[in-house]
Parts: sequence; C-alpha cells; structure tokens
Amino acid sequence: MHCPFCRHPDSRVVDSRTTDDGTSIRRRRQCPDCSRRFTTVESCSLTVVKRSGVTEPFSRAKVISGVRKACQGRPVTEDALAQLGQRVEEALRATGSAELAAHDVGLAILGPLQELDLVAYLRFASVYRAFDSLEDFETAITELRAQERGGVDGEEQGPGVPAPVTATD
Repeated sequence: MHCPFCRHPDSRVVDSRTTDDGTSIRRRRQCPDCSRRFTTVESCSLTVVKRSGVTEPFSRAKVISGVRKACQGRPVTEDALAQLGQRVEEALRATGSAELAAHDVGLAILGPLQELDLVAYLRFASVYRAFDSLEDFETAITELRAQERGGVDGEEQGPGVPAPVTATD
C-alpha cells in the first residue's frame, strides 16, 4: 500500500477491525518513511458472469431496479425494495463465491420477492424463467397455491421453486 502523503511504496498495519456489518475490514496503517497514519478499508467484491460471458461487478441497485419493474403498480414500498436488495446481496455473499452466474442472482431474487408480493414474483419469474405459454403461468400459479397449502400430499417441491409462503390470518 503506497502512502498517500509521501508515496512511499510500503506501510505497516497498526490496527485491524471489521466494520459493524462485518462486510469489510478497516486497517489503520503507518508509513515507515514519513510516520504519518492513514486508514484503508478492504471489502470483498462480487462479480456477476452474464450469459454472454461478460463479467461485471454486482450491483444491488441493478437488482432493485429489476425488481421495481416487476412491482410496478403493486403496494411495495421503496424500503421493502431496499431490504430485498440487501437480503439478496447477503445471500449471494453467504455462498462464499466471488464470481456468480447471472442465473444464480436471479434465483437469489425469487425467494425474497415471493415473500414480498406474489404478483410481482410471477411477473419477475415469467421473464426470468422465460414463460412462453399460458401453461407456464398455470404451472407457476399451481406451485404457489400448493406451497400456500403446505405442498401437495406432502410432496417436496421441484428444483427452482422458492421456499413456501406462510399465510397469516
């Protein structure tokens, strides 16, 4: 790490602490040449690999923007969207992988979105899972109804189906 004051090519770590949210490390450093101190913050970056093979940094804002389109006209607040974005990012970071497929990001969105709003979930899933017929919608709606009832005859749901929705009366 170059000293920001004298540009000396080295520095000594005096103190290290994790940030309150635990997603980064704050390091207090001292330059051996000019003895001045400075702080650095280290964080792990997430990279998304798109279907075309292009990589780009993960963007919580991009997740929220995509979900906002699905929630258009629905009673979903900006705070709820921000919380969804945070939940998705936390789930992706919890995988421990620094590079994720765009498909995995979409899967991470489906669960929290289903809990947030079922209509928005269907809108998002129809694009994400490329529904191309009425039968695709009917199947998705049948799966959602089965989840609300606790599964069909105790059967486990298939792959790619988000966690069950719990209804409160």
